[in-house]
Amino acid sequence: MTLSNRIETVESRLSEACRRSGRKREDIQIIAVTKYVGTEQTVSVLNHGLLHLGENRWQDAAAKWLAIGGDQAERRPDVAGQAVWHFIGSLQTNKVKEVVGRFTYIHSLDRPSLAEAVQRRAEHLGIVVPCFFQVNISGEDSKHGLAPEQLIPFARSVANLPNIEPAGLMTMAPNEAIAERSRPVFRGLRQLRDELNAAAVLNKPVTGLSMGMSGDFEIAVEEGATWLRLGTILVGRE
Repeated sequence: MTLSNRIETVESRLSEACRRSGRKREDIQIIAVTKYVGTEQTVSVLNHGLLHLGENRWQDAAAKWLAIGGDQAERRPDVAGQAVWHFIGSLQTNKVKEVVGRFTYIHSLDRPSLAEAVQRRAEHLGIVVPCFFQVNISGEDSKHGLAPEQLIPFARSVANLPNIEPAGLMTMAPNEAIAERSRPVFRGLRQLRDELNAAAVLNKPVTGLSMGMSGDFEIAVEEGATWLRLGTILVGRE
């Protein structure tokens, strides 16, 4: 399938999921996960109107970021739109300097030491970084993230860091052959977000739910996802 075909298919399935769940399509953003493709395919993604790009590691994103353009890079003349970069992988504290200032969003804030490192770097650069708190809803040892009971104490500590803007919650569901089995994980994240807002430990309520990938995004939409992280099903791979 061509990129245009994949985008059309995803949009059709997304619209149908919105119809089933009574949601508006404009309330959901797609992050095109480009970690498996090179610069030319990423340029094509941008030129098809998908401006939100997701990467897991700076080492893999660097060449694309420098060619396509970020806050500190000159955009190629054949790129139609300005990319908005999302860091969606696990972030090591010693890699914060590579990420903050280049990626607009961080989807994997999950421990106090990381939050403090992001705060220091953002303060140094004079920016505010929107961050999603990653929660390990499934409880899998292979998954990163806060345990659900750690979320509110963690959020309370982040509320005191002025250069971090809480954007919502993120989770990864188990890799299930049957997408429906991911529903309890997505529902759990939505309920946890509502509990967080009810506790009022942040300066303002958060709405973002970063959840749903190529194999389960329709279930995530039905459970309230506002950001979908779509790789192979949308972008393909090289």
